Amino acid sequence: MPKGFDAGDTSFVLISAALVMLMTPGLAFFYGGMVRVKSVLNMLLMSFVSLGIVSVLWVAYGYSLAFGDDAGGGLVGNLGLAGMRGITGESLTGTIPVFAFAAFQLMFAVITPALISGAIADRAKFGAWMLFITLWVTLVYFPVAHWVWQADGWIFKLGVKDFAGGTAVHINAGMAALGALLVLGKRVGFKKEPMRPHSLPLVMLGSGLLWFGWFGFNAGSALAANGTASIAFLNTQVATGAAMMGWLAWERLRSGAFTSLGAASGAVAGLVAITPACAAVNIWGALAIGVAAGVVCAWAVGLKDRLGYDDSLDVVGVHAAGGLVGTLLIGVFDTTDGLVAGAGPEQLGKQAVGAFAVAAYSLAMSWVLAKTIEITVGFRVARHHEIAGLDQYVHAETAYEYSTVKEIQLVPPTGIAS
Repeated sequence: MPKGFDAGDTSFVLISAALVMLMTPGLAFFYGGMVRVKSVLNMLLMSFVSLGIVSVLWVAYGYSLAFGDDAGGGLVGNLGLAGMRGITGESLTGTIPVFAFAAFQLMFAVITPALISGAIADRAKFGAWMLFITLWVTLVYFPVAHWVWQADGWIFKLGVKDFAGGTAVHINAGMAALGALLVLGKRVGFKKEPMRPHSLPLVMLGSGLLWFGWFGFNAGSALAANGTASIAFLNTQVATGAAMMGWLAWERLRSGAFTSLGAASGAVAGLVAITPACAAVNIWGALAIGVAAGVVCAWAVGLKDRLGYDDSLDVVGVHAAGGLVGTLLIGVFDTTDGLVAGAGPEQLGKQAVGAFAVAAYSLAMSWVLAKTIEITVGFRVARHHEIAGLDQYVHAETAYEYSTVKEIQLVPPTGIAS
């Protein structure tokens, strides 16, 4: 290997990439447990299929659009790296091979569209969803990743801080979810019939896997086994725990109960919010961001009932709201440029520009893409198929086998032994 290569850093990044990959199946369980039993497999596959589609697109042209040399205006990379052209095993990014960095960033690109799927659960055509993923990562995720993380990207050059994806991943996915659900409309029976989670144990399992994988997401973004990775790791844990407690406290005050769904959702809200800030704040800042995310996201989830939109699994309330909380609060708690450090409001203003620019672009483009698919090939399933459940109609399978067990009549014992 060339001078500068570090085997420890490379191992750390590859393990982190594997952890982030695990987050997509974890998300599938998290979402799958929250839907009704008739559409469990469909929900699992809406996340899982992203692993296939985005992996192919990433090596074909996605990496080049996101991290290639700027094509102009800081908006998107050129196609000079399409097909990973010109990259060899000897090429380095810092102390790690470019291939290790590309693999790590691929896992970010995989999970981001998967996050969107929860907002349109129970009512989307699976083929149309695969088309949406293809178009969305090409026209939205890859360019936004360039804005945020490539040195020539306009948001990066503005000085917006986003260590691991508050804007590019969570605000991006949350606002895309809003755009898509506005096109697809409400589920049949929304607010008229129960739509409770069919398996809270699956939800808890999924949230645990997400929490575990998120250490790769955040600490791995240091791209080296160093002090930055260490503080990102610890801040992730602290903020997530604080957010869970904040959500549960809000839930207790509002409804009088501590629920497992609230604990799982609060943890995910904290993970979302600390993502952009995990390397920029100290432990007290992480605690504050976590509590704020738990309370704000719990409140934001309730907006769908007041505003009347059907965000099936609260993607907008958790990811858009949580991403905004974490991104904006960098301007408050950043240890160098935040308000608590006495640096003034300049960084907060930069954070707001970056966050709301991504939000506006993702919302508008996602609505246009979803509307185009709906007009051309149709995005929503037929009403009777939605009522019957997507598992049998779309996938010719069911998540659970039910069988009738006949009772065995036991004959009372007789004879000496009795």
